[in-house]
Amino acid sequence: MICINNDSNPASLILGKVYRTLPDADGEAHNMLRIVDEDKSEPDGYLYPASMFAPIELPEVAERALMAAGN
Repeated sequence: MICINNDSNPASLILGKVYRTLPDADGEAHNMLRIVDEDKSEPDGYLYPASMFAPIELPEVAERALMAAGN
């Protein structure tokens, strides 16, 4: 997901940055996404409103590199 709005969380989210999501059925039921953000102290990420992000397609090589780096 790419961040398209960080107005309420400028210290935690960078506008235009690609973020890794983690599955969270309860969060998704409330239109929230579990995002691994800039605060690396919480490896399970935080819930953010889905409206703050847009889905993107990455080339396979980019996905592999990001997954290997743990981002």
